[in-house]
Amino acid sequence: MAKKSTPRVVAELGRPETSAETFARKAENSRKHRANQTLFNLVIATGASLGVVLFLVLVVVRPTDTTPVSADYQTIAAEAQTDASEPLLAPALPDDWYSNSARLGTNSSVQTWYVGLVTPLSPSSPSAQFIALEQGIDANDTWLAIVTDNALATGTTTIDGIDWTIYDRRSSPDTGNYAYSMSAQIADSTVVLHGTASTAEFELLAASIATKASLE
Repeated sequence: MAKKSTPRVVAELGRPETSAETFARKAENSRKHRANQTLFNLVIATGASLGVVLFLVLVVVRPTDTTPVSADYQTIAAEAQTDASEPLLAPALPDDWYSNSARLGTNSSVQTWYVGLVTPLSPSSPSAQFIALEQGIDANDTWLAIVTDNALATGTTTIDGIDWTIYDRRSSPDTGNYAYSMSAQIADSTVVLHGTASTAEFELLAASIATKASLE
């Protein structure tokens, strides 16, 4: 014969609990257990999310102390010269300038020598600025329009015997690397300089180009 269980005596009541009280007690214990389990899962999920964020901050987006990627544009020009019908312009520049890209390719069916140049920091330019040198061999008006971003001429200047057309759009918003441009005809090449650097830095590059062109 099965032994009959003795009703649980509840100290607070001073008597055995009823069936209804037993059911309510167990239901409340189950609810507390589920709540604790949900809180535990939430803490685990939050910790995992914070771990992912910390990994991204430390590994993916942390700044590095490495030197910016640079291109030896003069060596690249010498190697590419065999594929070009005109001397490729690779002017000598101050040591604190550097190139981040150099290549010989085609733009609008025109063979184009491209050099991206980063200018140094200075009191007048607290952040590094950019000038692109683009040399179109036997270029046409379409190429010139594309490489100057369809800018309208705003003036002219002569630097070391080379006449340049100026395209100054610095007062216009959203001009990016076409805020200021210069174009000139040198032998059978159309040369365009465009970027965000100061006028003095553009003129320094133009003078270096004139020196290089005179030596060819």
